[in-house]
Amino acid sequence: MRLISLLGLVIPVLLSTQHTHAQIKNAKTATVKVFGNTPAVKTIIEKEGKDGQFAKVDWNQTTKLAVVTYDSSETSADEVLKRIALAGFDNEKFLAPDDAYIQLAKAEQYERILKPALKNGTEHQVDHTNHSQGVQTIIQPSANTKSADEKTAFALLTNPYFALKDALVKTDAVAAAAQAEAFQAAIKAVDMNKLSHDEHTVWMKVMNKLATDAAGITKNIDVAKQRVAFASLSNTLYELLKVSKVDGPIYYQHCPMFNEGKGAHWLSKENAVKNPFFGAQMISCGSTVETLN
Repeated sequence: MRLISLLGLVIPVLLSTQHTHAQIKNAKTATVKVFGNTPAVKTIIEKEGKDGQFAKVDWNQTTKLAVVTYDSSETSADEVLKRIALAGFDNEKFLAPDDAYIQLAKAEQYERILKPALKNGTEHQVDHTNHSQGVQTIIQPSANTKSADEKTAFALLTNPYFALKDALVKTDAVAAAAQAEAFQAAIKAVDMNKLSHDEHTVWMKVMNKLATDAAGITKNIDVAKQRVAFASLSNTLYELLKVSKVDGPIYYQHCPMFNEGKGAHWLSKENAVKNPFFGAQMISCGSTVETLN
């Protein structure tokens, strides 16, 4: 009788999984712990994780385990988990923004065990830089760390970016590669705990793209290829800085001649145009199209 009872529990689960796989093409699954505490939370988590015919989430309130089923040709488990985190629920890949957690109903504010507090009441900072690998490293607060008022959230990114831009203005591929490597290190140093909700949302969307573009510059000593990757990097960084408080003014500039006349943009601390796509060949080609403050 016990065996029959167990089969009665297992078979519906198997049938449900097969049905989900039948609906979602190129189906892959990932099982990840997602933190929450009520039946209402289950509804929210599964709703936020769902993406039409491309992704579905089945969350267990008791075990805290979410089974993410997704179409690998259209999305990824990380994209699903990002949406869940942005709704206020910590998971093993991504922490929720503080303001998203605070906006949850009191009954739905679960214990945030992935974001522990120090004995003196100060929160640990959690390094999200290895999100794509699911790794979280606890970093102790430093006495030398500047406050959010002293330094904008993405100052670590803009400094090596401007140095990279200057290297391309000089058509110096070696220096450009070195600055792109510094930019990659800066990506890893961004503290997501200090980001606003809007910054957090865009950061999770663009951080992998920023890293890919920077890596493309680092690995190449062909300045023409570096400039193509720089154009993409500039567009992505602009998207990020648009929702952030910047240490401005920062000038968003346009070169109409690059990429066979299709044009490209870059960011600069100077309003005077110094074209990174052509260097000395067409140093003043371009114009400022927007100023970020």
